[in-house]
Formats: sequence, C-alpha cells, structure tokens
Amino acid sequence: MTNVDMGRHWAGSASGWVENEAIFDAIFAPVTRAILDAADMSEGLRVLDVGCGTGTLLAAAGAAGAACVGVDISPGMVAAAAARVPAATVLLGDAQVMDLVVEAPGPPFDRVVSRFGVMFFADPVAAFTNLRRVAADGARLVFACWRAFDENQMFTLGTSVLAERLEPRPKPPEPNEPGPTAFADRDRLAGLLLDAGWASVDIMPFDVTLDYGFDGADGVETRLATVLSVTTGRTAYETLRPTLTHEAWAQLLDDVRAELRRHLVDGAVKVPAALWLATASKRS
Repeated sequence: MTNVDMGRHWAGSASGWVENEAIFDAIFAPVTRAILDAADMSEGLRVLDVGCGTGTLLAAAGAAGAACVGVDISPGMVAAAAARVPAATVLLGDAQVMDLVVEAPGPPFDRVVSRFGVMFFADPVAAFTNLRRVAADGARLVFACWRAFDENQMFTLGTSVLAERLEPRPKPPEPNEPGPTAFADRDRLAGLLLDAGWASVDIMPFDVTLDYGFDGADGVETRLATVLSVTTGRTAYETLRPTLTHEAWAQLLDDVRAELRRHLVDGAVKVPAALWLATASKRS
C-alpha cells in the first residue's frame, strides 16, 4: 500500500478516532506514559510528533513545557489535533517526503516521538531518514508500535464477529506490509532504523493491558464503539447495514456484545497488548 493509499484510508478512518478520542486516550494511557518517560519529556525541548492523530502526545508534551509540531496524513486528525492543542503547529502531510525544514521552520527537533504513527510508510528507510534530517545532534527518537497480529487481541476481540459476516472475509496483514503490524519483526525494524542513520537503536518488548473498564463500567459498550470505528467495523456498517433489517443489525451488535462478555477479566473488557517500545538517537 502506497502512502497515497494510506492517505485515502486515514481520510476515511479519522472520524471514528476523533469521535472516540477520550476512549483511545484512556485505554492507551500506559503507552503514552511509556513514550513520554522514554523521551524524558521536559520544558524547553522542541518535539516532533509523527502521525500525531488527535493530538494526545502533543498535549502531553506541551503540558511538560515542550514546543510541539505534529504531522499527520489525515485531514480529520489534523483538524482535531489543532483544535485540541492550539499552541502546537499541526501539519497535514506525509512525513516520509515532506520538507519539514520548510514546513516547520525553527531549530532542529530534540525529540521525535510517535504512538502508533510510524508503521504506515511506503518506504520506512526514506521516512526515518527524513525524520533524522530534522533532528538535532543527540536527538532522541521514541515510538511505540504493535508486535505480531496474532499476539494482539486488539485486532480481533469483537471485531471477529463482524469479520465472519463479510465477503470476502478480511485477511490478516501480510508480513512487513505498511499497516499496524508492519514492524512486528524486531530485527527488521532495527535494520530499518540503522539503515536510516539512527544510532543506539534499542527495541524492547512492552506488554500492557488495555482496560476498557476505565470508567468503572464493564467496558462492553466502550469496546463496541471502538470496534465500529476501525476498518472492519466501518466496512461492516457500510456493507452489511444496508442489507439487514434494523432488528438483524441490532442482533449482530448483540452478538459482538456477547463475544465481549465471554472474555471479561475481573468484570471488564481488558485486552492484552504486545508492543515494541523503540528508541534511537542521532549521532552528534
């Protein structure tokens, strides 16, 4: 999938992420914290957030006193991030190829960070090289990305009920193709970063539980909302909903709820997530 294709994909996907921003912020809070800690975020830094989404990292870095620039390929995400973090500069574009020196004038970046935003590049080496060019000597790169598809219930819990009704049924992504699990292969990811000129590459497993019961409820409706907001859920709504009666669609959603209830942990939807936390630096 080229970055043009990714642009089209995220233009259509943004609405679900924007509508459910509070949910994603809550369930991914441990990931956000891990990135901020690894980046040693502090006052006076200049920070670039790649694939900034609705602005979670921008807001957190700004709260720490950093001067922030975000870039995202989705117009909807950019609009949401700019509204959420007015003090940040938020750019619409492809970080693989855009001239960030021209688009975001100022001193080089002390930190380049991303939460699930760097796995979609058509040419990862070109992208990481482009990011390194605008980083200061000694700058730190920190990002979180998913490990393998079959290690992560995030992609299947509840979603599988809808996928079973689709024709053709969605297939797991091919290894290494741009998408959520593009960097599942640790050795490949390390090689990409080294080929792009980054040094001191460190890629550590990061296992975390995504707690959909963060508000004290069982998390079933919260998880259902996010299931319907991602690709399989949107495809199911667009293709199945017009062909089903109101009652049949409601029953299908109840089937998703039932699947979620079968997997409650301590009375709530809690999804184990297998991630990499990657760090690197630019040689001085």
